[in-house]
Amino acid sequence: MASSTSLTLLSFPFLLLTLSHAATFDVVNQCSYTVWAAWAAPGNVGSGQQLDQGQTWTVTVNPGTAAARIWPRTGCSFDANGNGQCQSGDCGKLACTSYGSPPNTLAEFALNQYNNLDFIDISLVQGFNVPMDFRSTSASCSEDIQCTADVVGQCPSELKVAGGCDDPCTIFKAAQYCCPSGSSCEPTPYSQFFKRLCPRAFSYPDDNATSQFTCPGGTNYRVTFCP
Repeated sequence: MASSTSLTLLSFPFLLLTLSHAATFDVVNQCSYTVWAAWAAPGNVGSGQQLDQGQTWTVTVNPGTAAARIWPRTGCSFDANGNGQCQSGDCGKLACTSYGSPPNTLAEFALNQYNNLDFIDISLVQGFNVPMDFRSTSASCSEDIQCTADVVGQCPSELKVAGGCDDPCTIFKAAQYCCPSGSSCEPTPYSQFFKRLCPRAFSYPDDNATSQFTCPGGTNYRVTFCP
């Protein structure tokens, strides 16, 4: 019996590695209003779920998934086929398979990357719509990233839009805010506004030093709206 078990384990090492490093994300809505949660990654991967106050949606994400994000959508309306629009974070349908439109508070992650680490962050590079807490729930990691300030209430008038506080790249479409691929950018008064309210969140594309965190691969997480 022992030899048979050993043979089975040796025959499927990749499957065992995959199962041991899959990550679960519990997405919790503690807002007093309905939020339509979404997640997406490159390659038309993702989904979505309506969350009334107090509800939780659990998402299982494959190891090696990179450039992925979870975000809240507000003011949504969908037809029987799941097609529709949202006031903020819109992707055009209930079950997103592409990123949402600004403004949207983002929980970003890349799993099992360099040295088998997960890279996680909260990003305001595409603006802010709902307060968020993004934390690990496994004993192997104790990261807790928060952006819970009243960003919408203090938003500069030129960034205020229906549903949230938009990002300056979307509003002004200028290189100093958009940081085109291959270029570098510096903080601006707008990014400093976001950073002052949420010091551990990305405030502009090159804001890596104080905004990106790691956990061992295989860590599980919880994303809470209105913590």
